[in-house]
Amino acid sequence: MLGYATIGVTDMAKAEAFYNALLGELGAKQLMGMDRIKFYGTSADAPMLAICIPYDKEDPHPGNGTMMSFSGGDKEGVARLYNKAIELGATDEGEPGQRTDFFYGAYVRDADGNKLCFYEMSL
Repeated sequence: MLGYATIGVTDMAKAEAFYNALLGELGAKQLMGMDRIKFYGTSADAPMLAICIPYDKEDPHPGNGTMMSFSGGDKEGVARLYNKAIELGATDEGEPGQRTDFFYGAYVRDADGNKLCFYEMSL
């Protein structure tokens, strides 16, 4: 269903280093890119995340209520991704923990303020 989602960044080199390392933890890699946009995933026919300098060259703005979520697979995976993001310079938005009976999650913001969630869900 999802092809790719795009988030804006201000410093491509810094964002590229962050997402190369963080998404590498999930087995994803940079699949393609040009100067202002890079696509990450496991294959071009699976959902991808793109980071970009906005086309209109205006400052990127994280959306209120917008968040990219990545499955950690299990609670240990959630903690691993959260800790990796913090190690890479992300800021804490909620340490790993049980949020509901079926949802375990952790939250960070990247250097541009984009909110990321790492989760394990058991429905």
